[in-house]
Amino acid sequence: MRSARIYRAPSTDQGTPGYLATVGFFCATLELPWCDNRPNISCIPAGEYVVTMRKSPRFGWVYWVQNVEGRSWILTHYGNLAGDISKGWKTHSEGCTIVGQYHGLLNGQRAVLLSRLTLNKFIEHMKREDFTLTIQ
Repeated sequence: MRSARIYRAPSTDQGTPGYLATVGFFCATLELPWCDNRPNISCIPAGEYVVTMRKSPRFGWVYWVQNVEGRSWILTHYGNLAGDISKGWKTHSEGCTIVGQYHGLLNGQRAVLLSRLTLNKFIEHMKREDFTLTIQ
């Protein structure tokens, strides 16, 4: 089975930036801030997960992170922002990982950019196959 890894930087109210890497592919990631793994408002815990393809009614074909303790429907999808809405930041995530070509700013908020393009390239690179994701 293929594998990928997310390397996270420290979490802030504007999200948890990181990088996703696998052999032959590299991109930026953005997740919600760490909030004790609470559903819909936190990134998921560091660990190892099996990831499979799934068709989302909202995002189309995406990767789905399996068996996250206390959580469900954790996807890798497109979007730009993943801030703490309780502190006035915007988000396009409810606990999922957003991918983009690079990190940047969108209306003064930390973001990932060129997200749809990057998600499509990642899915194509992974050949829609299941893989093991390690988050550290």
